[in-house]
Amino acid sequence: MDINFEAFVEWDNSPFILFNNNGKILYLNNAAEILFGYVSKKELYDIAVFYAPQSFGYKTTTLNLNYDSFLFHAITVGYENEEQISIRLYNTPQIRPTNTIQTDTFSMTDINILLEANIALFKTKNANPLRLLTDQDLPPFKLDQNNVSKLLRKSLNAFRASDSIDISLKLLIGQHIMIENKKRPLLQLTIEANGRYTDTDEEIRLLASKSQIKALLKEHAIKLEIPIIT
Repeated sequence: MDINFEAFVEWDNSPFILFNNNGKILYLNNAAEILFGYVSKKELYDIAVFYAPQSFGYKTTTLNLNYDSFLFHAITVGYENEEQISIRLYNTPQIRPTNTIQTDTFSMTDINILLEANIALFKTKNANPLRLLTDQDLPPFKLDQNNVSKLLRKSLNAFRASDSIDISLKLLIGQHIMIENKKRPLLQLTIEANGRYTDTDEEIRLLASKSQIKALLKEHAIKLEIPIIT
């Protein structure tokens, strides 16, 4: 009996890539296709070659890889001939928030209007050049407007001394979070500059967790993954 295992690889949320010996991609699943929006194929090919077993077969290595919001705790690299090598990356399990949110108390919100209002407030005290790129077609969804506004103000204020600030808001394709036993799509709000203050990082994390927003705090950026609750 012939069994086609390709569909099972496609459904897997662990990225899988098959390279030839020149680093050309021969096959990748849906999860890997999304990942390549954040990391180059050369980097993953180099990782595969570095962690490959010394002889034909497969080898699993525990390590931490971080590509934007993608976190991996291990990889498996294998090859059965000299022409092809594969790598599979294992997602780090997400810690479920301990707090629950009462979404029935949230208000239907146009996230672009809320963002622009808080940017306008930031501009009253800061003259930093600022560029904003958003998707104006995003539909309204439920938010704790008061808490998210506080979060936006704290996040923007971390860049108060930056030479210029870039802000973008986009839908994260293929990613979601479980809230109230339902899959919720995610938006990513990114604020970037040449540097930022870190004195309110704990406050930002706390405000984000109250709305089950994931806060990624980096040296030059703050990224907020916001669930779309309809």
